[in-house]
Amino acid sequence: MNRASLFLVAALAVSAVLPARPAVAVEAPFEAGLMRLAEVLGSLHFLRNLCGEAGNDWRGQMEKLLESENPNPERRARFIASFNRGYRSFSESYKACTPSATEAINRYMKEGEALTRDIASRYGN
Repeated sequence: MNRASLFLVAALAVSAVLPARPAVAVEAPFEAGLMRLAEVLGSLHFLRNLCGEAGNDWRGQMEKLLESENPNPERRARFIASFNRGYRSFSESYKACTPSATEAINRYMKEGEALTRDIASRYGN
């Protein structure tokens, strides 16, 4: 299994182990990590497609994260804004796959893996 597949599996694992929660006024302790994960997914969606991976795997992972979290409309908007921020941050700078874009992919893959591991181990069932 390649690294991208392992990351996708890990992202799914995070969404599977987090319990469904009703909307509450207090932000969950892992909320910042989930929002950062959404931003990482947006970044990877742009960069991986820029560098030759045609498809919507990363957007699909975002959709699965939203489905598993079942957020209220305000929280859903924050997830989407985070994903879009990640996407736009690279789409405004990169028009072709470069060595720095490839390095960004590697760094974001590592960060996404670390986020999913951390969230699952600290807050999973």
